[in-house]
Amino acid sequence: MTRTEYPWLLPSAMSDPPDPDRPGDRGSAGPRRTVRDWIVDTVLFVAAALIGLVAADASAKAGNSELVVVADQLLGAAACCALWARRRVPVGLAVGLVVLAAIAPAAGGALMVGLFSLAVHRTFRPVAIVGLLAIASGTVQAVLRPDPEMSFLASTVAGTVMVLLMVGWGMLVRARRQLVIALRERARRAESEAALRAEQAQRLAREAIAREMHDVLAHRLTLLSVHAGALEFRPDAPPAEVGRAAGVIRDSAHEALQDLREIIGVLRTPGEADGPDRPQPTLATLEALVAESQQAGMKVTLDNRIDDPGTAPAATGRTVYRIAQEGLTNARKHAPGAEVTVTVRGGPGDGMTVEVGNPAPVGTVAEVPGSGQGLIGLTERATLAGGRLEHGVRGDGGFLVRAWLPWPS
Repeated sequence: MTRTEYPWLLPSAMSDPPDPDRPGDRGSAGPRRTVRDWIVDTVLFVAAALIGLVAADASAKAGNSELVVVADQLLGAAACCALWARRRVPVGLAVGLVVLAAIAPAAGGALMVGLFSLAVHRTFRPVAIVGLLAIASGTVQAVLRPDPEMSFLASTVAGTVMVLLMVGWGMLVRARRQLVIALRERARRAESEAALRAEQAQRLAREAIAREMHDVLAHRLTLLSVHAGALEFRPDAPPAEVGRAAGVIRDSAHEALQDLREIIGVLRTPGEADGPDRPQPTLATLEALVAESQQAGMKVTLDNRIDDPGTAPAATGRTVYRIAQEGLTNARKHAPGAEVTVTVRGGPGDGMTVEVGNPAPVGTVAEVPGSGQGLIGLTERATLAGGRLEHGVRGDGGFLVRAWLPWPS
């Protein structure tokens, strides 16, 4: 809720702002009045009634008939009772009181309260229009119901001054309440930004710890490789030496596994529950990805030249799957309706190559915000896997994503 959307802004809202999730603060009825709100409304009602009584008494002393005096009192009482709706319909109430006050001086107090409420709850334009009407109403009242103790000019000036005072006071209260709301919203945003900065700092710290642990893990794996290489090049070593090397390898592998678990634990999002292991995509699940895209209406052709996808390294197969997935997503966004070809080839020692290509789109395709972020991530993924990724526009206007990934012998 913005500052201009507080037509029901009660005085207590300064200390207890409206909450959309709180019962009673939702809907068109607005928030419920508190004890403080009732006190404020009652004081204003009593003040308007006292001013009306004074005006009615002055009307009686001016020599008006008893019928006119009673009519003034009844109209003044009705105007005061109408003030309880001053927050619901401030413009309509103020206009009605302007008309009523022109013929019934007893409604003058209620008119002042109505102008104040209008200035608090509405913008300057309707306030200025109704304020001018109120000044005109005071002039009309000075003509129709002149005060014997005041001249026409004095009555007009006094009425104009009162209207300006009430409007100015109401605008001042409105500005103060808007300022309080703006400061409260700014404080809320500052708290949210501080929480985000703290979360980012925590994430950076966890990543730094993970990098340090990665260095330790790399060191342990290096030791494991050295001892394993010693066993490979010295198969005739004494059994005792072979046993010691095997023990070192076993201990290093165990410690490396522990370090790996700690790295995963550090990188896990705080509060994330340990759920069941989720199956990771591999090269063998590439056909399921293509079938899913075909069911969604895409024209996809898979040319998988790997004889046995299950023999491909899991990490390499997972990277190929992600590249194909991102390529199909890009083709669906940037070349809707075009036929997409996914080609996978390679083998042990030669590496694995994956290509995702599509012809130029038919017609004009709207630019998608944030385009290119996925390809940046895929390039980083391929580089971390020891491979490379290229992408760009083909000669026929189509688009091609090609990646090469290592496949050890």
